[in-house]
Amino acid sequence: METQVRKYASQHDAIADLPLITESARVTRVTKMDQDRRPAVTDAIRRWLADHGLTGRYGPVDGPDDWANLRSRLVADGHPAVARRISTLAERYDRPKPMLARVRLETERDVDFVAGQYVGLRYDGTSRAYSLAGSPTRDDMEICVRRVPGGRLSPRICDDLAVDDEVTVRGPYGDLVLQDTSPRDMVFLATGTGVAPFKSMIDYVFETGRDECDGEKRDVWLFLGAAWADDLPYRNEFRRVARERENFHFVPCLSREPYLSDWDGETDYVQHALLKYVDASAVSTPMGTLLDDRLRGDPETDESAAIDPANVDVYACGINAMVYSLVAAVERLGVPPARIESEGFG
Repeated sequence: METQVRKYASQHDAIADLPLITESARVTRVTKMDQDRRPAVTDAIRRWLADHGLTGRYGPVDGPDDWANLRSRLVADGHPAVARRISTLAERYDRPKPMLARVRLETERDVDFVAGQYVGLRYDGTSRAYSLAGSPTRDDMEICVRRVPGGRLSPRICDDLAVDDEVTVRGPYGDLVLQDTSPRDMVFLATGTGVAPFKSMIDYVFETGRDECDGEKRDVWLFLGAAWADDLPYRNEFRRVARERENFHFVPCLSREPYLSDWDGETDYVQHALLKYVDASAVSTPMGTLLDDRLRGDPETDESAAIDPANVDVYACGINAMVYSLVAAVERLGVPPARIESEGFG
């Protein structure tokens, strides 16, 4: 009998070959990814008032000092929905800036890691774990950091970290890595900076040709959720890949963006938006009224491809509650647990 040889090394096996390192690293680039949208917030509040015929009724609405009184008066006058939207927009106006940063690091010697892993980063006496967002094919490393209000490290990274600063990197760690290459498609599900390990994986998949098996292209899906458009890490890079690769499908899911712009894409949670892109004929088990309705719903994008739950590898990362919901949803769709890789935080 002829011996079968895998075409690609197992990524899980590769972890065991990585050295545990403690290295001094130099910051080579810091990029703030979110935007100052305060003028847009003010315009949106004026627009909402105009749309409801309320312009000029409550005096000036030029900033936070005006909005607190405005919200209470709107509720008293029977406009609670408008008041809630203004409260949401006011929260966006008041939040610290920046909220999202990407940081590139250069180490004294090459650091080997597997796509999907994370490192421990120490800066100014404080350590935290961050997923590596760059491909293992790169010479440098990259992390993506979202400010945690009151956090010990993330605010300092967003506000103070600068080019040529020195940090300490320890690792790599983690078992959220790619499954062996197969004919199955790949579905990545993430919220916020939970997409960082998937950025590493997706770059690596296309750079090494792992989006193809036995001459056939594998569809690669990314569902990425956030509140606002500029809260999507690496949004421009993912859109570029979607333009260049017909088998890459990027589906942003933005819950609050319609409050601020003319966003007409997905606004559902990631686990609900996913169902719209599944081949409903391939799902034989009822999922319950709400999820069945989502399964029969129409996508808000022009994607024509459909996901076959029996023919995918699924990867999920984000806050714990979201990951639990995602894993439960894809298991109910019929994805075997052995084909689901997940990691939660927070």
